[in-house]
Amino acid sequence: MDSKTTHITPINGNVFVDLGFEPEVAKQLKAHSDMIIQAKLTLAKSVSDWIDENQLKQEQAAEILNISRPRVSDVVNCKVSKFSIDALIAMLAKTGKHIQFNIS
Repeated sequence: MDSKTTHITPINGNVFVDLGFEPEVAKQLKAHSDMIIQAKLTLAKSVSDWIDENQLKQEQAAEILNISRPRVSDVVNCKVSKFSIDALIAMLAKTGKHIQFNIS
């Protein structure tokens, strides 16, 4: 099997166009993807801010959040592709923070 990279989508490109979706569908898929990524970043930042505000070490945060220390590191470093929105919301619930959704 050939594992050579033959195409890289530019940073400002749309991978969905590159995958062959019609332009309008690709635009909608990218907007949806961007929205999910932004939501995850917001949630991860809230968890990270809580850790900072409480001056917790990652081991302490891991115990409170009931996750592993490497998972805390992933949250702090905003490696959001490693988390579902559900997982991030569950962490925030353990911090005592409240979550509100606005749908427009």
